[in-house]
Amino acid sequence: MGDGLRPRRGARAARGDPAVSLVDRWPLPDHHALRDDLLAAWDRAGYHDLRHLEEVLDRLDVLAAAGVPFDRTLVALAAWFHDAVYDGADDDEERSARWAEDALPATRADEVARLVRMTVEHRPAGDDPAGAALSDADLGILAAPRWRYDAYVAGVRADFAHVGDDDFRAGRAAVLRDLVARAHLFSTSHARELWEDAARANLERELAGLSGR
Repeated sequence: MGDGLRPRRGARAARGDPAVSLVDRWPLPDHHALRDDLLAAWDRAGYHDLRHLEEVLDRLDVLAAAGVPFDRTLVALAAWFHDAVYDGADDDEERSARWAEDALPATRADEVARLVRMTVEHRPAGDDPAGAALSDADLGILAAPRWRYDAYVAGVRADFAHVGDDDFRAGRAAVLRDLVARAHLFSTSHARELWEDAARANLERELAGLSGR
């Protein structure tokens, strides 16, 4: 893809395209061709799109501003890679992690790939501040205002358009029940304070709808 974004920035900005602002949020001073390849990969329909990447980066900024300790460059890189491959397949995260391993300098590749793999379950260890920050930033959509949460749910359904309605509802309900059963959805105290209650309310509402209650 190279720097193909740049000649079109004016037109894309006029449409409010997140790819425009994301160009300048790349966490490395170089590897711009890789950045543009990632932007092209994220430029897709469904929930796991450029807006999702933008929102995860926004939440990382919120956590960093609150003093949550993590390596901002490494975690931002992991955010850029964490759903870079997304086909609604079981190995999406693994393929995203392998892309990071292949594309990044050796000094960063292993840790970024580890963080990407962590997002399969969103269960960072207690001594993993980088994993906690990325997990919380990724799960922060669960606490979104109702209109955005409903758009997220619709986007997830679009991501799994290849799955029949009954199977999707059953799978989605299982995911929601697992989340609701957790003692905490978020790993950092700041994220819990900001987002835990709203996230649980959204999950319960969606789960009730899936259960026909």
